[in-house]
Amino acid sequence: MDERRPLLATESLAHYYIEDDGKNKIVNFDPNGDPENPMEWPTWYKWCVVLLLAFMSFTVTFTCIAIVPSARDLVLDLEGRKDKSAAVLFVTIWELGEAATPLFIAPLSEVYGRYPVLIFCNMLFIFGTVMTALSQSVHLVIFARFVTGCSVASTILGPPIVADIFPSSHRGSAMSATMLAPLLGGAIGPVVAGALAQAAGWREVIWLGTGLAVAAQISFLLFLKETYKVPILQRRAAKMRKESGDESFTSKYDLQGTISIKSLRTSLFRPFRVVSSSVVLQMMSLWGAVVFSFFYIIATTLPDMLEDVYGFGTAMRGILFLSWSVGSLLGIITCNLLVDRVYIRLQKGHGDQPYPEARLPLVVAGGFLLPFTVALYGWSAERHWSVWILLLSVVLQGWALLACVVPIFTYVTDAFGLYSASALTAVLIARCLAGTFLPLLTAPLDEKVGYGRGFTILAAGCAVLTPIPPLVMRYGTKWRQRSEYSRDSDVR
Repeated sequence: MDERRPLLATESLAHYYIEDDGKNKIVNFDPNGDPENPMEWPTWYKWCVVLLLAFMSFTVTFTCIAIVPSARDLVLDLEGRKDKSAAVLFVTIWELGEAATPLFIAPLSEVYGRYPVLIFCNMLFIFGTVMTALSQSVHLVIFARFVTGCSVASTILGPPIVADIFPSSHRGSAMSATMLAPLLGGAIGPVVAGALAQAAGWREVIWLGTGLAVAAQISFLLFLKETYKVPILQRRAAKMRKESGDESFTSKYDLQGTISIKSLRTSLFRPFRVVSSSVVLQMMSLWGAVVFSFFYIIATTLPDMLEDVYGFGTAMRGILFLSWSVGSLLGIITCNLLVDRVYIRLQKGHGDQPYPEARLPLVVAGGFLLPFTVALYGWSAERHWSVWILLLSVVLQGWALLACVVPIFTYVTDAFGLYSASALTAVLIARCLAGTFLPLLTAPLDEKVGYGRGFTILAAGCAVLTPIPPLVMRYGTKWRQRSEYSRDSDVR
């Protein structure tokens, strides 16, 4: 299927909207209605795109997390002996790959468009999962996991695609859906995969993830269209030049119909320039990374607490881990109900002009709650309080994390406009690195000072960074003007 074909109808060139500046005929979307403008696609189709992105994000996280409980069994099966370092590397190499490729995926999507980059990466992901399932050595399976980590594009391109098709006032709900999916995948994965691995083996878990990925890829090929307006208008201008013979047809994004090595190099290095030029992006990347790392901290410590402190077996631990999903779901519901409403209300007090900082009130609330829930989590296990208190702290952390992360992604998308993919790269890389290394500090810390003091130290570190969201909300509009990538950005 040709993703460049108009979604709703086929228009003749004569009906394309042209702005003549005396030198060039600038091709643009018709302000009176244009079926090729992603912002004007039917609402039902936009939500189909969101559901496709959510499905792939679910599949990616499911495949990543599901096999983790079987890591030691996998190494034993392939090597014939226990190797703790290999098992740990098998788990963490995914995050290393996921941290590296946003540097390429995001800028490439700003040159070639979202569609071809997403399709290629999904194909690479399927290749990596098949390689994992067929691997006969630990070295090959670790390399295959690195490949799958490198090919994760749905998490990176999801927010920019949402920004491509939804106006600012309606992005909160769509962004929430794309953020909930990976969290559900991470919660459901261990529950489903634990039973499957015990019954049929770890390879069957990988084949299940492969089947989900293939289903998602087929859906993308059948239903997804290009959403990024830059390549859409460039292709429209190229089509008009070809069919009319008039070389004056162009778009304001046009590169004379070709993608030069220079332009590609510029795009590849753009994320570094975006983050280095924006103190706002640096602050929000740091804050978002620390907050999101608690997902991995909970994932690695809660099973041990439930077994060592409360004496629960494997099946019950998997069920109780769903408490994190409950908190995440409540966070998503809160974001759906409030993010867009709060934005619209605060925007009215800002002269109805684009006001990205109006996305941050929930981040402020979640940021102040998170340190208390982290400390409660640690002391519940330390003092052997009721397991329901422990699970309540997990639910509250799930809520606080979603209340912070969803608006952060929406804020960065709004603030950086056309360069949102590159800006989100900084957020995602910081998140992946924090998710990889911060949980590694938790176990030694807990062993040395105990759960209570250990998590109090983590809570204190989180509390030190709590002023970041209110400071950005108060001064972000001024600070953003210091960066050319967020100054008077093209907020859609």
